[in-house]
Amino acid sequence: MPAARDDGPSRRQVLGATPLAFPVASSVRHAPAARRVPAAFGAIRQVEAGPLDVAYVEMGPSEGPAVLLLHGWPYDIHAFAEVAPRLAAAGHRVVIPYLRGYGPTRFRSSRTPRNGQQAALSMDAIAFLDALQIQRAIVAGFDWGARTADILAAIWPERCKALVSVSGYLIGSQQASRAPLPPSAELQWWYQFYFATERGRAGYAANTEAFNRLIWTLASPKWAFDDATFARTAKSFANPDHVDIVIHNYRWRLGLADGESKYDALEAQLAASPPITIPAITLEGDANGAPHPMPLAYAGKFDGPYAHRLVTGGVGHNLPQEAPMAFVQAILDVARL
Repeated sequence: MPAARDDGPSRRQVLGATPLAFPVASSVRHAPAARRVPAAFGAIRQVEAGPLDVAYVEMGPSEGPAVLLLHGWPYDIHAFAEVAPRLAAAGHRVVIPYLRGYGPTRFRSSRTPRNGQQAALSMDAIAFLDALQIQRAIVAGFDWGARTADILAAIWPERCKALVSVSGYLIGSQQASRAPLPPSAELQWWYQFYFATERGRAGYAANTEAFNRLIWTLASPKWAFDDATFARTAKSFANPDHVDIVIHNYRWRLGLADGESKYDALEAQLAASPPITIPAITLEGDANGAPHPMPLAYAGKFDGPYAHRLVTGGVGHNLPQEAPMAFVQAILDVARL
């Protein structure tokens, strides 16, 4: 954990909290399209990291403070196409890996289980940092990537300078996932139950792009993305392990698929909902159509310097791509909390 600052007490901000509980609220409106930079990356790099040959992009000075950006499902590294250049221009070394089952990332062995459990994804991130000899980084992400970033911050705080997490604290457990939710909440998870069936696996395999485009639309109902934007990311779904990883991820959450025993100890730690003690900023879009917890439900999980920001203007689930300036600003601000 970073040393304490000597310029005053830590600030804790949670939007929508009562004045007695949290004294400061924060709201950010996302930048208009005219202020955005062109969305482009350089060459894809590859590095062997744990069980994977990880495909990734890197921008910015190699000696700059590192930022690890983690995407989710059904997205890819292009969610950060407008975020990365701005961070690089600010002097950061920005690294963005394709997760297992996405884009050019491949398993190094055909014998490795195509496992999507949260512990496996978090160990992938640690192995990736090790492979690049990055000892400490700001970790930031959304969806699956936010969960992985949360896990790194909670379990390996010595590797994380600070955290930016869309939708807050997403660390879960199979035991917690067994508890039923109110009907309206269960309805939001319709695709999880679809994936629990063999019909769902077959349907996702046969209609991957159409399915994921529907998820984009439902999760970000006010985001007017065009065909080219979706097609750029959809190429990542052609990964030969994509369907297996996605199906296993959601089946594992419900206890319908086993994880790997080598992750049992880590999953036991995660099931205890470990606190996050490093500086953290959580973000939420005001039009997020995907299932997500309310900020007050997870505020108590953050024991260090902490702020929550609501990003307004019709911002949905894919916050880095829909509101890149707000995401960048959170990363620039979080280490100063």
